[in-house]
Amino acid sequence: MEFLVLQEQDRTEHVATEKELAEAKKKSWIRIPRFDYTPSERLRFVLSGGQPHRASEWSDTPGRSLENQLAEIVQEVTLRGEAAERRRLDEIEAARQKRIRWEAAMDEARVQYAEAYRVRHFEAQEAAWRHATGLAEYVSAVRTRVDAMPPGQTRTEAETWIDWAATRVERLDPLNTPPRLPDIPEPRADDLRPFLGHWSPYGP
Repeated sequence: MEFLVLQEQDRTEHVATEKELAEAKKKSWIRIPRFDYTPSERLRFVLSGGQPHRASEWSDTPGRSLENQLAEIVQEVTLRGEAAERRRLDEIEAARQKRIRWEAAMDEARVQYAEAYRVRHFEAQEAAWRHATGLAEYVSAVRTRVDAMPPGQTRTEAETWIDWAATRVERLDPLNTPPRLPDIPEPRADDLRPFLGHWSPYGP
């Protein structure tokens, strides 16, 4: 909150001087003022900021001096201060509640991210198994063909290739390794974004 104490002015009709009249006659842009203003002994108190309750200005009047209104001014300042403090506390509480909801959303997003990662890993294993199965069928077909070949260097080279291919297929086939849940990598902010709805991964 801020306040100003101003000295009020008295306004009286301005009586143009001969010099002003002469100047105005010679120069069309000159305007003679209508009023004269002189400082008075009256004061005016102006309060700004905060939520007004009763008034924002007080001044000396013929029936009541500014000093006699000090109690009202103090009360207004107090009311505005109390309202500002309540608003500040409400904002703090609202921010706290919002952070609690954001943290809960982040926790749930991490759970969903982990589950989505497991599903992708599961689907990748199934795709790897299908790929390995197709390769195994191909190697089996090649083996049948090579078994019918006569002995010689060509057959020997083909059998060497079959041994390599069979070993490779065995490594590719996920069924040759006991299944286990994958280790979940620590998610980055953008990894969690799809699971957060309207929340930001960077803060509430």
